[in-house]
Amino acid sequence: MRTSYLLLFTLCLVLCDMASGDTFLTGLGHRSDHYNCVKGGGQCLYSACPIYTRVQGTCYGGKAKCCK
Repeated sequence: MRTSYLLLFTLCLVLCDMASGDTFLTGLGHRSDHYNCVKGGGQCLYSACPIYTRVQGTCYGGKAKCCK
């Protein structure tokens, strides 16, 4: 009985740790904003977008701009 509680507790700790990170959501089919930007033909820049491009979204968790 004690072993089953220990296994259940360990499983809960592992799942809680995985659920708190972005890699867990990416593994379930949600793509990162950087991936979506580049796949859509954009580029991620920390500075302003070049001439003849415009901001289409964000990259790296909102730290950069996706320019197309």
